[in-house]
Amino acid sequence: MRNLLEFLAKYNHWFLFIALEVIGLILLFQYNSYQRSVWFSSANVVAGKVYEWDAKITSYFSLGTINEQLTQRNVYLEQQVKTLSEKLNAATKDSIAAQLAATQALAGFRLIPAKVITNSVDKQDNLITIDKGSADGIRKDMGVVSGNGVVGIVYLVSTHYSVIIPVLNSQSNISCTIKNRGYFGYLHWNGGYVHLAYVDDIPRHAHFKIGDYVTTSGYSSVFPEGVMVGQIKYVFNSPDGLSYRLKVKLATDFGNLRDVCVIDNTLLQERIDILRAARDSIQLRDK
Repeated sequence: MRNLLEFLAKYNHWFLFIALEVIGLILLFQYNSYQRSVWFSSANVVAGKVYEWDAKITSYFSLGTINEQLTQRNVYLEQQVKTLSEKLNAATKDSIAAQLAATQALAGFRLIPAKVITNSVDKQDNLITIDKGSADGIRKDMGVVSGNGVVGIVYLVSTHYSVIIPVLNSQSNISCTIKNRGYFGYLHWNGGYVHLAYVDDIPRHAHFKIGDYVTTSGYSSVFPEGVMVGQIKYVFNSPDGLSYRLKVKLATDFGNLRDVCVIDNTLLQERIDILRAARDSIQLRDK
């Protein structure tokens, strides 16, 4: 207390000076309209700049959430475009049944947005980890997509994280079809370029051309029909000469993958359960 009093006594003239300055400024701006207008104008400019900086900072830190929302929205829009195209084709053929089938194919879907936290593209068996797990409703064998196309399949699930086997993994095996052609095969990746994969087992009698699109077939128990996979760039003969092998440019940019969506479809899960039950029944019968 004594030191405080000594400090105040030593610098009392400075405190008096500051107090008089404050009083003088208050009187100046309160009783002079010109000075008051200048003060308000300057204060508004400063406040505007502060609010502008605050808005920019808030916007920057909310980009992650915005990206997740945009990714989820892109997936929904892709499915809606597909549905509308099918409805248009069905309408031109006067087929109400086809319209109903296209609508019902999307029933029950729920997209769970997630963020990629680890991702490798330089290995033979790459893996992706996302920040959502069983607590968010994710289960093994769910399909994973980005705003552009197929990403992979959920392999391992913990409470708050999941590991995905992406297309860029030698163990990946996704059923695909050539869009609007009706022929299907299986998507594989053999290493090398991260933007290229191969579709095997396309029958020799298939009719298609370079530039056609490849989508999921809907024959598997993971992905619904029509999710984009990529575009045909080259056609080979299979080693045995009985089928074609397609080189496909992947729609998903795995080197710049940040936001994904996990497809939750109760109908697909029901199909998985039935297939597993049938497999177990066959194994028990064989024993």
